[in-house]
Amino acid sequence: MSIGLWGKLGGAGLGLAVGGPLGGLVGGVAGHFLVDREGAPFGATPRDVVFTTGLVALAAKMAKSDGVVTPSEVEAFAQVVQVGERERPGVQRLFDLAKGTSNGFEAYARQLATTFHGEPGLLEDVLDGLFHIAKADGAIHEAEERYLRAVAETFGFDEPAFRRIAARHVRLSDDPYAVLGLDHDVDDAGLKAAHRALVIANHPDRAMARGLPPEAVTIATRRLAAINAAYDRISSERGLR
Repeated sequence: MSIGLWGKLGGAGLGLAVGGPLGGLVGGVAGHFLVDREGAPFGATPRDVVFTTGLVALAAKMAKSDGVVTPSEVEAFAQVVQVGERERPGVQRLFDLAKGTSNGFEAYARQLATTFHGEPGLLEDVLDGLFHIAKADGAIHEAEERYLRAVAETFGFDEPAFRRIAARHVRLSDDPYAVLGLDHDVDDAGLKAAHRALVIANHPDRAMARGLPPEAVTIATRRLAAINAAYDRISSERGLR
């Protein structure tokens, strides 16, 4: 997030507006804060708050499941959830509260799944953000993989969808086709058409135009880079360039 995006306002009221377990987290943050964009407390929609709060909460629960938070994971978290120095204590407080709550990650994942029902791209954004943090120390550990699979299942992603998302972050038999969600026998025209569609669907400008929070834009930028890298590799192997 940009500096000033997390403003110290009426946290209790925001918690009521968000509702559910995520609303309880926001209302419980010491100092109270909410997203304040261009003078409108919730921006275009409280979904912005739900997205970011859910991402922070699930990242905290992933850290707890793994048992160890490495400096590289802390740095990766800061890359996804970008805040200024003044806002950092509030976000850290939210992270610590989520890690220590009696609610399991399922409660937060279900609220995200309900809020963004019919918008699987946003749920994929959350998973991409979690993968980015999990892989920061050079590997996705067994506990982290189990956790990511469980979150993906709660979000409604099947095994092929999970592997497609994972392929953007870890080597699954080093297969660029998996990144694009394509079979190896796709013809050149189908490859190009699929790539164009993925670029349109995942371009960060699209996320900004939809009024999504900066976290979603950052994640979309990284995802588009992975998509383009996979397409470039296949194109090179096929002699299309």
